[in-house]
Amino acid sequence: MISASQALYEKAKRLIPGGTQLLSKRPEMFAPENWPAYYREAQGCEVIDLDGNRLLDMSIMGIGTCLLGYNDPDVSSAVIRRIKAGSMSSLNNPEEVELAEALLEIHPWAEQVRYSRTGGEAMAIAVRIARAKTRRSIVAFCGYHGWHDWYLAANLSSKDSGGQLQGHLLPGLEPNGVPDGLSGTALPFRYNHLDELEAIILQHPDQLAAVVMEPTRHDEPAPGFLEGVRKLCDQTQTVLVVDEITAGWRLHHGGAHLKYGLQPDIAVFGKALGNGHPIAAVIGKGKVMEAAQYSFISSSYWTEGVGPAAALATLNKLKSVDVPRHLTTISERLRAGLGDLAKRLGLNIRFSGHPAITILSFEDPQASALQTLFTIRMLEQGILAGSGFYASLAHREEHVERFLKASGKVLPEVARSAEIGDVLERIPNGVKHSGFSRLT
Repeated sequence: MISASQALYEKAKRLIPGGTQLLSKRPEMFAPENWPAYYREAQGCEVIDLDGNRLLDMSIMGIGTCLLGYNDPDVSSAVIRRIKAGSMSSLNNPEEVELAEALLEIHPWAEQVRYSRTGGEAMAIAVRIARAKTRRSIVAFCGYHGWHDWYLAANLSSKDSGGQLQGHLLPGLEPNGVPDGLSGTALPFRYNHLDELEAIILQHPDQLAAVVMEPTRHDEPAPGFLEGVRKLCDQTQTVLVVDEITAGWRLHHGGAHLKYGLQPDIAVFGKALGNGHPIAAVIGKGKVMEAAQYSFISSSYWTEGVGPAAALATLNKLKSVDVPRHLTTISERLRAGLGDLAKRLGLNIRFSGHPAITILSFEDPQASALQTLFTIRMLEQGILAGSGFYASLAHREEHVERFLKASGKVLPEVARSAEIGDVLERIPNGVKHSGFSRLT
């Protein structure tokens, strides 16, 4: 019998191009026709799907948005207060000024703030400000920074079948709909490869508007790398934009750039800033941010009150609890326990990335198939598990122990399947998608 979630998702695929608003939430990215597409309730680190199944979320926690856990009581209370008082009017909400003060107190290098509601549009704002400030067009970048034209333009000039975004986002993204005139305006370099950024600067002297990068995502910065990027930006009068949308608040209070002593010109926050409520912030040095007044950057819902109210409550809680330490403790316990289980069974499981943003992969020719089987069997144990684990403040030792107990039941089958080579027979609905794919 088809589940309520699967039935609704089949309808959604007919009504919504791509089925969902976010590629990372497609069930096909986890386990086709098995992963529950929709939730009815979410609390702490548990969700209840449309069929009433209570599931422990040991996967991506709302794509990293709910750092404090789902429906955090302090954040929800602040949101409810603002909603009862009115979340939108012809006047501005005072919380946006209070939030600006709070962000600038945490980041003394910055002087001004602008808001949006999502990380991708906040990155587009940051790039627009950098281009307005420098009166230049070319952006050098590494990492993933959203869906907007400025970023996908990297694939317009690609000779590689996977596109220049391969290794930064997803291979094979067609830049359909992105104007051809943007070709050559977004140039990638790899993290920890300062020589590649130097080559871009040599090829385009006096043309670089911004260097856009995450201070870290999966790897630690090599000695001298971040310092070298800052120096190159200073020498060329290029705006350094750091993307803290994923790493922000997980590794260090205020963002990873503070942990590494990097002073950018602009920093961008999203995802966890509102703990599940739409809010993103672009903060920066006054002489750079002022350029926003010489370009048109304006939108009605950037002025609603729920986002800033949620962000203020989130920041207040982040200030009172050492969240990065908690995330590391929880994630390292999961890594150690799962690694021991796998080793005893002869499975090669690899963990990568910072503990707070753990990436899990099977080192096997049929890695994606084994991952799919693992996900399906963990669902049967009442646990959402995929190829990554975003720890949250709501996760406790007992949740890790429950995950490991379930893994102890599931991994022997995965190991046997890898040894026998019959994994595809055990997942009749197919292997999880690993990149962009058009849904039929």
